[in-house]
Amino acid sequence: MKRVTGLGGVFFKTKDSKKIKEWYKKHLDLPVDEYGASFRWLDINDRDAKTPALTAWSPFSDDTTYFSPSDKPYMFNYRVENLVELLRVLKEEGVQIVGEMQEFSYGKFAWIMDPEGNKIELWEPKDEGF
Repeated sequence: MKRVTGLGGVFFKTKDSKKIKEWYKKHLDLPVDEYGASFRWLDINDRDAKTPALTAWSPFSDDTTYFSPSDKPYMFNYRVENLVELLRVLKEEGVQIVGEMQEFSYGKFAWIMDPEGNKIELWEPKDEGF
């Protein structure tokens, strides 16, 4: 079973997300919007890929609880295939699963913890949902 297929996003805490997005836009020309920046690409492993894939870059308020129970100021999001099956396998392997899987028009999400207390977001994307 394929597990991680790519980087889905990088999320980090900041004191002023509006200001940091403006800085990255001005100095690094990131294509920022209200959520951060989205980078679109085609998966070279999918020969029939017609819908661009997405990787997100998102600054969060430093008081966000979205990264909880981790106390780290960042969280990585990994693109995965078949999230339901992956969660079953991870649970069997003793990996801590945080909360319940959620589903949106742009994919399914679930969260796990690594051994050092980093919360990891797993995303089975529906890139056409954007």
